[in-house]
Amino acid sequence: MSGEDLLRARGLRVTRPRLAVLEVLEACRGQAQGHLDVDQIAAQVRARLDSVSTQAVYDVLSALSRAGLARRIEPAGSPARYESRVGDNHHHIVCRGCGEIADVDCAVGEAPCLTPSQAHGFVLDEAEVTFWGLCPACQQRRADDLAAPAETTTGDVTP
Repeated sequence: MSGEDLLRARGLRVTRPRLAVLEVLEACRGQAQGHLDVDQIAAQVRARLDSVSTQAVYDVLSALSRAGLARRIEPAGSPARYESRVGDNHHHIVCRGCGEIADVDCAVGEAPCLTPSQAHGFVLDEAEVTFWGLCPACQQRRADDLAAPAETTTGDVTP
């Protein structure tokens, strides 16, 4: 389905900024850097349209998120990120070292926290789980840091 058709199907007006943001999100889907912050999205949209304000990109992302065409995720300590993978209740794994984010399909096996003990009258449609750890590159950096000889000082003071 084209970007125009997606927007119309969700009752949104077709505009150049909306189409450009959809294109950026879709181009990054499934890639290691597929979870973009607003500044990254705005830079790529500007490459397509020449001129668009950061506020316009925020407005477009808000409209796309409300319409179910984009998903906003907010890992603790990071700016909001956006992706085009929506509607499948997938989760994320975040590297504590570099902040890389990867998609993780729904939890398998025992998943006691996916159904709350009380819904408090809410109709639940999603469970957001964020896994935290170190990506392979950060694991290697940590191993290299631990393997490096400790720096020593002689205690000599030069006058």
